[in-house]
Amino acid sequence: QVQLVESEGGLVQAGGSLRLSCAASGLTINSRTMGWFRQAPGKEREFVAAIRWTGTSTNYVDSVRGRFTISRDNGRNTVYLQMNSLQPEDTAVYYCAARPPYRIDLSPYVREYDYWGQGTQVTVSS
Repeated sequence: QVQLVESEGGLVQAGGSLRLSCAASGLTINSRTMGWFRQAPGKEREFVAAIRWTGTSTNYVDSVRGRFTISRDNGRNTVYLQMNSLQPEDTAVYYCAARPPYRIDLSPYVREYDYWGQGTQVTVSS
């Protein structure tokens, strides 16, 4: 059974930091591009960041570039999202997701990821 389990999010003040992790079981991530998405109330799920299985290439949505960092530890089968300088508009449920194996492009599209975590709430207060 494939599972992607995100760490607990939390409540943080504007300007603060939070690190999310996503531990995979039932699949190995070392051949998969991994992504983070988020969904705010009343909005569609949106792309945040992606990282190729080699860890050498990343992609970010413009609104988080320079503040968020995606990374991975294939030995631990885990992906991370370090979030700095958080703002109230970053408030959302955050999801990690896995693409099918050996897909090179760092896709921002929900439909191109085949496994998803259950999501974790991140709330940023002003």
